[in-house]
Amino acid sequence: MGHTDFASMACPIARSMAVLGERWAILLLREAYYGSTRFEEFQRHLGIAPNILSARLRTLVAHGMFERVPADGGARHRYVLTDKARDFFPAFVALKAWADRWMTDERGAMTVLQDRQTGREITAPTLARDDGSALSLDDLRVVPGPGAGRHLRQRFAEAESAELEGSHD
Repeated sequence: MGHTDFASMACPIARSMAVLGERWAILLLREAYYGSTRFEEFQRHLGIAPNILSARLRTLVAHGMFERVPADGGARHRYVLTDKARDFFPAFVALKAWADRWMTDERGAMTVLQDRQTGREITAPTLARDDGSALSLDDLRVVPGPGAGRHLRQRFAEAESAELEGSHD
């Protein structure tokens, strides 16, 4: 049985998994967020084999997450975060907060992210309404977006109908 090609799926979440779902991808982004830019730094901090690191960096460059730029005065390169990778930073912070809550031992978080200006901890973005009140999964309603096809529109129209019928009982 072959692997599913997430990159060719219509769903943007599935397509993002083609880039970020490989087990080294988010760790490479973590290291870049923590300041690594050179191949040797990524290798040292992650303990990843050079051939695997080279392939993963090539993939992240191809997907527009890193830009490979010549280092000053040398044959080596630096890997610089692109706007696309910088836009992922809030999602990374949310993932780190979840991991710090659920995946650490009794000693707690291994790293703390701090604002350079204030020294205060950077925390995961909170989901909130316009008035500032908290939102949770229980507040969620999914509706088709402008890019939705017929199948998706039908799926969520049926869910909306069922919800409305349930509220009239």
